[in-house]
Amino acid sequence: MCSSWRNNLVMLVLLYSCVTSSASSLQFSFSCQLQGQFHLNEMHKAGDLVLGGLFQVHFTSIPDLSFTSQPQQPTCHGVYVLGFKLAQTMAFAIDEINRNSNLLPNVTLGYTLYDNCLELGIGFRGALSLASGQEDQIVVDDTCVGNPPVVGIVGDSSSTNSIAISNVLGLYRVPMVSYFATCSCLSDRQKYPSFFRTIPSDAFQVRAMIQILKHFGWTWAGLIVIDDDYGLHAARSFQSELSVSGEGCLAYTEVLPWDKDTDELRRIVNVMKKSTARVVIVFEIPSRMISLLEEVVRQNVTGLQWIASEAWAESAVLQTPHFMPYLGGTLGITIRRGEIPGLREFLLQIRPDLHHNSSYGNSLFWEFTFQCRFAPAPAGWVEGGGAICTGQEDLGNADTEYLDISNLRPEYNVYKAVYALAHSLDDMLRCKPGRGPFSGDNCATLQSLEPWQLVYYMERVNFTTPSGDQVSFDENGDVIPIYDVINWLWLPDGSTKVQNVGEVKRSALKGEELILDEDKIFWNFESKKPPRSVCSEGCPPGTHMVRRKREPECCFDCIPCSEGKITNKSSSLECTSCPEDFWSNPQRDHCIPKKTEFLSYHDPLGICLTTTSLLGTFICTVVLGIFIYHRTTPIVRANNSELSFQLLLSLKLCFLCSLLFIGRPRMWTCQLRHAAFGISFVLCVSCILVKTMVVLAVFKASKPGGGTSLKWFGAMQQRGTVLFLTSIQAAICTTWLVSSSPTPHKNTQYHNDKIVYECAVGSTVGFAVLLGYIGVLAFLSCLIAFLVRNLPDSFNEAKLITFSMLIFCAVWVAFVPAYVSSPGNLADAVEVFAILASSFGLLITLFGPKCYIILLRPEMNTKKAVMGRGIVS
Repeated sequence: MCSSWRNNLVMLVLLYSCVTSSASSLQFSFSCQLQGQFHLNEMHKAGDLVLGGLFQVHFTSIPDLSFTSQPQQPTCHGVYVLGFKLAQTMAFAIDEINRNSNLLPNVTLGYTLYDNCLELGIGFRGALSLASGQEDQIVVDDTCVGNPPVVGIVGDSSSTNSIAISNVLGLYRVPMVSYFATCSCLSDRQKYPSFFRTIPSDAFQVRAMIQILKHFGWTWAGLIVIDDDYGLHAARSFQSELSVSGEGCLAYTEVLPWDKDTDELRRIVNVMKKSTARVVIVFEIPSRMISLLEEVVRQNVTGLQWIASEAWAESAVLQTPHFMPYLGGTLGITIRRGEIPGLREFLLQIRPDLHHNSSYGNSLFWEFTFQCRFAPAPAGWVEGGGAICTGQEDLGNADTEYLDISNLRPEYNVYKAVYALAHSLDDMLRCKPGRGPFSGDNCATLQSLEPWQLVYYMERVNFTTPSGDQVSFDENGDVIPIYDVINWLWLPDGSTKVQNVGEVKRSALKGEELILDEDKIFWNFESKKPPRSVCSEGCPPGTHMVRRKREPECCFDCIPCSEGKITNKSSSLECTSCPEDFWSNPQRDHCIPKKTEFLSYHDPLGICLTTTSLLGTFICTVVLGIFIYHRTTPIVRANNSELSFQLLLSLKLCFLCSLLFIGRPRMWTCQLRHAAFGISFVLCVSCILVKTMVVLAVFKASKPGGGTSLKWFGAMQQRGTVLFLTSIQAAICTTWLVSSSPTPHKNTQYHNDKIVYECAVGSTVGFAVLLGYIGVLAFLSCLIAFLVRNLPDSFNEAKLITFSMLIFCAVWVAFVPAYVSSPGNLADAVEVFAILASSFGLLITLFGPKCYIILLRPEMNTKKAVMGRGIVS
């Protein structure tokens, strides 16, 4: 298969063009050859279409790079069993697809798998070799020589390797599907346009961990990351997500060194030891965790709840009796477990003598598994009691994790990655000519397949695995995210068990969802309960948070809410004010109705005023009865008995109107109280004024030529005058009530925790006019009575009227400032007191002497005595 992207990619691995020289001149050739040959551990199978794979099967040994001699090829040693198993899983998936008549019919898939030896340089060269081939010589014409390049690559395992490889392969849109690279940076479609993965990104892993923190109320945690793209991006993502969600804070963020820096490790563990955070989140790989844990053990840092990233959540190398006293109870985020039927039987088929597998490490794996050596054995091996491998050992009886299919997690991701490429190829090859997605409605063909065409179908692939998991990629090339939550169980016999305790997944309907079976979780604490990990305990009811300066937002002090405010349920940073009619309880944790206050009949003051009002009414009734009974006596007749009766009735109304000021204000009482008060007192003062005018008229009539003055003060004129003067006040009250009527009012200005019910006067002008009119009448009465106080009659009522008006005016002059300055219901009490005081003043001064004479000095109740003649001493 020959294409422009392949030719361009070849140029990246050619350091110089190949030239030939002659004695006379330089002439360019139409062919070129590789500058050098790079030897890779390879497993290959031919096919119509070839998929590439990058797996870590061995560990590398770095050659001398002093460049004083030609650098030697890196050598790989040891065996990473999981990596070898992952490569075999890919081979199994391709074999299974080739046996499936419904998927890629009439097309055989092949594979070329390279070992990256846990080294970026080796993995990068392997990826370029997959994309360009490793032919010794390429003839630049229309014919392609050697193995065809792959149409897609499954790998790499690490984020750093995937970033480096995708930076180059993305330029040529070669699809790459990683099964283990989780760095959130790889979701950047601008930088990595052809990168896909079957493992969720760290962005989701971080949110999954934050869900766990939130579930257990852990708002204070430490974060330790590896010093590479995987760890550093995870740290940034963690800090960003916590900042946005506000679910917690990081007590510290530490980066583990690559080399075994003892001082730095001691410092990091010392930070963990001194911190109040009981939860430690670690993004690391198992081999680097060992150095950290050795220092944890040395300093005996216990009482920590570890949360493991998917990179080491199931690491068996850490589940040892040496570490488990510290790591027991670890919660981990791990890859979704799946089922791959038939995989174990396939794994059992490998033999160290299979030619196409021999270079990929089967022999080393065989020696590692059975602890033997193939002949010729190293010197001293046999002499030391070592066994010689025969190649016929029974793999089925070997104690190796290679055959363990009970917990297929990264293997399941490899399986899904192969099937994603296969389904995309199948969709592409089923395209109907003339209905294709490419320019001119064309379809891709097997003979002219370009990798970028496969990317188009990868972005739209959608299928379901035999385990029932849906596989599709979003716009960033990320798979539908789902993680299992596991727990490290430390059993009494010292053994370790890793068990599933929940899952974290994202769905279109429910969003991110955490499901935990808390009853199954093992907690490595004496309480056997989740630890408490907070910087500051939550504020109790009635207080609010005040953040500490220069500390994370999770660290705060609790300050009591002020009066009238309670703890805000939606924001603990501030207190919320109670509604207008409510007040905070002493604990400041909820609002209670404010106490209501008004001049009540049940209060001692209200009882006293009510009693006094009724007493005044009763006295008026008694005096009225006395006057009616003795109406024919001179003292009653001499003082205009009809006006006296009217005055007594108006005084009764004055006493009774004071009752309207007692009790809870209502609309009708507010409107009636001032109207009744104003009209009653005007009626009373009008009677006194007419009485005074009658006395003045009688005095003038007693003089020569003054007889005509009495005709203006007959009975009808007196009644008319009283009615006229009273009607003016009635008109004032009516105007006031119509224009701006007094209304009940809840006053909260006097007391914050009380509601004072009062009657708002409505119009202050109306109230002032009402009082002013009474004052004018009272002043006129007082003035006229003062002028006639020295009449020659023995019993001159003008003196009594003068005295009563002085008392009346004194009371109401004192009332104004007292009323204005009295708060709440005391204002009503002041007004009632003024009404009662002025009413009693009038009653006593005007009718007290007369009742005294009528009841106790009847000898003075004669015409002669009243006229000043024949007074009995």
